Amino acid sequence: MPLILESHDSLPYIDADPTPSTRAQISALVNAELSPAYTTEPHPLLPSPPSPKFSPLISAELARIAAKESLNAIDTTRYEALEPPASPDPTSDETRPQLLEEWRSALRKAYTSSTYLSNRLQNLALLDQFGKNAWLVGNSQLEEILKGIEKELVEARGEVEAVEADRRAAQEGVEGEMEGLDEGWRKGVGRLVEVLVAGEEVRHEILDRRREGAV
Repeated sequence: MPLILESHDSLPYIDADPTPSTRAQISALVNAELSPAYTTEPHPLLPSPPSPKFSPLISAELARIAAKESLNAIDTTRYEALEPPASPDPTSDETRPQLLEEWRSALRKAYTSSTYLSNRLQNLALLDQFGKNAWLVGNSQLEEILKGIEKELVEARGEVEAVEADRRAAQEGVEGEMEGLDEGWRKGVGRLVEVLVAGEEVRHEILDRRREGAV
């Protein structure tokens, strides 16, 4: 069931175009009935929108955006060149254990970078071997989707044009009848005005004769 029950009928194919002054009057009447905040407030017949329920992760991201903080989602330091720690002396295990831990951390990062680079080389090799065919297949699939959408668009345009043609034919088919009815209405109003004027003249004549008889 539609929210707005009012309907507005028009005959655009047989009605004359309104003049600029008529358009201004129509706009003034429409604006007089509109709420001052009609561009910012929803229609009163529309239901209230549901309250959003975001997950904690989304809420935190929205808060970060509201605070205009930069996004640090990717740790780029893992892709930077590694600097080895200072060379330890032979007794570093006993006297300088923190240096040994620095070397272990550097080795872990080196292993991580090596694994990443190895996988990257493997992916590049696969891309070089199969990337072209995959790209062509993807393009072919997109072309098929595009053809389907274009077909639907053509069908929709055809339906719109058919409705418009039926509407035009229906309005042009009754154009003569509408003009005859309009002309008949105008003549009827004119005759009614003439009858009212004649009646008013007769009333004045009767009043004048009564005054003359009274004298």
